[in-house]
This record gives sequence, structure tokens and C-alpha cells, in this order.
Amino acid sequence: MEYKVEELSPVKRKVSVEVGVEEVHAALGATVALYRKGVDIKGFRKGKVPTSVVEAKFRKQIYGEATTDLINYHINEILGETKLAPLSRIDVDAKEMERDEKFSYSFSFEIAPDFALPEYKGLAVEEEDVAVDPQQVQDVIERIRQNMAKTVIIKEERPVVTGDIAVIDFQAFQDGAAMEGIAANKFELPLGEGNSLPEFEDIVIGMIPGQSQEKELTFPADFINDKLAGQTVSMQVTLHAIKVRQLPEVDDDFAELAGGYTSVQDLKDAIEKSYLSTRSQLAKGDAQKKLLDGIKAEVSFELPQSVVEEQIDKQIVELQGKLERQGKSLEALGVAPADLRAEQRPMAEDVVKSSLVLLAIANAEGLTVEPQEVDLVLQKMAASTGQDFHSIKDYYEQHNLMIPLKDRVLADKAMDLIYANAQVTKVPAAPKAQEA
Repeated sequence: MEYKVEELSPVKRKVSVEVGVEEVHAALGATVALYRKGVDIKGFRKGKVPTSVVEAKFRKQIYGEATTDLINYHINEILGETKLAPLSRIDVDAKEMERDEKFSYSFSFEIAPDFALPEYKGLAVEEEDVAVDPQQVQDVIERIRQNMAKTVIIKEERPVVTGDIAVIDFQAFQDGAAMEGIAANKFELPLGEGNSLPEFEDIVIGMIPGQSQEKELTFPADFINDKLAGQTVSMQVTLHAIKVRQLPEVDDDFAELAGGYTSVQDLKDAIEKSYLSTRSQLAKGDAQKKLLDGIKAEVSFELPQSVVEEQIDKQIVELQGKLERQGKSLEALGVAPADLRAEQRPMAEDVVKSSLVLLAIANAEGLTVEPQEVDLVLQKMAASTGQDFHSIKDYYEQHNLMIPLKDRVLADKAMDLIYANAQVTKVPAAPKAQEA
């Protein structure tokens, strides 16, 4: 086998490979032998079927597998010899091998650009000093009270209002026919919390327990269910009861139930400590971003476009998930796919450039990632999502996600190194803008 590496651009390489007839025969022979061991053909004992018969019967599979196996073997060998590390998938341009003929093919891929690193140690940066606002602690306590509240049915006869929980039956109709999937019995609907359509809540607000009414409801044009988006239905609603939340008193019993604290002061101290830790990490993250932005501004290089496209794909998937959690769909944005990708490109390019700069610094510093460090990230991921660690690890391995994950850990190490060697000056937090 002989090969030639071409530099198509600073970040793209093409490898052309020439394979002699003898190696073609050897590759085909090895694959035929594997088939011959396990094949059952009437009239022959297992493992004793003539090679020519096996090859004739399974020609398509044998030649396809032999071609793929040989190419994969060559790619690993060539990448090892050239020390080239593809950042993107490897695109192969090849036909099937043929007996008694030389075999030629090529494959291409993108690599990290080669660029000179600017100074990344001893950089000056300002970091916001973190202080706790007592009102923020109180806000957390109020959220805990809301979560621990009990709901009770009120006996007072009055209209349901925002802040109540309405216990309702509802059914949607269109052209006089009940619509499947848009109905519920004894459904508890919190009013004014943004969990349902405001237009639906408007139908319920003002009703009295025991009352039924029917009103038209028009679904928003960006509603997550495309079949309902923009549609007008007739909604029948019956209010059975009104529930309200009874908030617990903030006392030592409350602190005990909230997390095993012995007193309200212990609870407040824990909230303050958690707040300081979270805000400190955010402030550190902002300082790290300023450091990295300064380094990136000093370098210019061509970005591997396949990596940028993969990042755009990832951002669009994240956007789609965010919209769906809001009850909206990607299509409802009214943006053509090409325009949406164009909108996402600047962010994607910035993310890819950040990663390449950090990985270059990691390489310059000789930073490495141990397998147990990658496992730790996966364990945290499993704990936060409630999934099994081994299931997540298997998924990452089967979908070729372990190398990108390892690179992410390596990039984080490089960022920590930059920050640890920076001249960090703490500055007072900027005053919050007053609401008009």
C-alpha cells in the first residue's frame, strides 16, 4: 500500500491510497475464510465448503466487508504514521475492490489549525466580588414555603381568581365533535403561574364552583402542536372546587422539614453559603470568559467547517428543546432552515475557536486527561439526570462521544490553568439597574 497526503487547506487533508493486487487478494481471502468457517450450504460439511462456492454465493457481502475492513485498517495505519488527528468525521471516496485489479481510493478530514499562541499566563482581569443580599435569602425561603405548602379546598363561595388552584373538567370541541386528547377530569390548574395558556386561564377565572361554561379558544400560531396552532376550538369547562395553598410558618419546625436544620438561622446560613458558592462560580466564569476572549482576539486562523456545522446542529437541537419546554415549536419561529443556521453560525464559530485555543494551550502545557476523570464527569451527569452511569457511558462509547467529552475536560483544565496564572483583581459588584 502506498499513499500521498495533500494539504487542501490549512485545516483540511486528503489522503490518496494505492493498493496492489496482492493485498487486494489477501483482504478478500481473509474475509472469504471467515465466511467459510461459519457458513452452512447444503451438500457440504460445515467449514468444508470450497472457497469458490462461498465467494460466489456471498460475493456482495464479502467484497463489501473486505473493502471496508481494508480501508479502516489503512486509515488507522496512515493516521498513526502521519500523526494526523482528525477533528471531524472521515469522508471516504471509494468503490468496491475487484479481484486481479489494483485498488485506489481516497479519504479526507479536517484537523486543528496550526497557529502561534499569544501569552496566556499573567494576564490581568477583574472579577466581581460577591456579597449576599438579605432579600435574596428571603426569596429562597419564600420559594421553599411555596414548595412545602399544603393545598386545601376553600368552603367560601366566591369566584376563582389568579393565585388559586382551579379543580376543573374540560373538553375541547371542533365542528360539534369532541377532540381527542384535549380533555381531562378533576384537573388541578394553578392560575397565574404561566403553566398553561393565558387564553385558557381567562375562561376559568371568574367562575364559581359548580358552574359550567363554554367559550371559544384560539391556540397561538407558535403552539407546540402544529395541528392545533392557530386553530379555534370550543372549550367546555366545569369548575368543581377552588383550592388555595396554606404556607407553613417560618419557625424551627419549618427549618427541620426544609432540610434537617436545627433553627431558622441555620437554614438562612446554609442558603447564604450556597448562594455565595453559586455566585462565586458565576463571577469566576465571567472572569474566565474575559481572559479567553482576550486570548482569542490575539489569534486568527481558519476554522474547520465540518466542526462548525456540527456545533450549529447541536445549538439548533438545544434551541428546539428550549422552545418545546415553552410549549412552542421550531417551525413556529417562521425562519427558513438556511436562515436559522446562518443566525447560529457566529455563536458556533466562537465556540469552536474557544475550544481550539484551549486545546492548543493544553497541548503546549502537556495537560492530559485520565480515564477516571472522564468517568467522574459521566457520574455527575448520571446523578443530575437520574440515569444509570453505565448506560450513559455505553451510549457515549457507542456514539463516538468519548473523544469530544475528553476534549471538553481537557479544555476545562486549560481554562483553569489560565485563571490560576492570571492577576485577578476583585471589584465591587455593579449596582443593579432600578426598575422604572
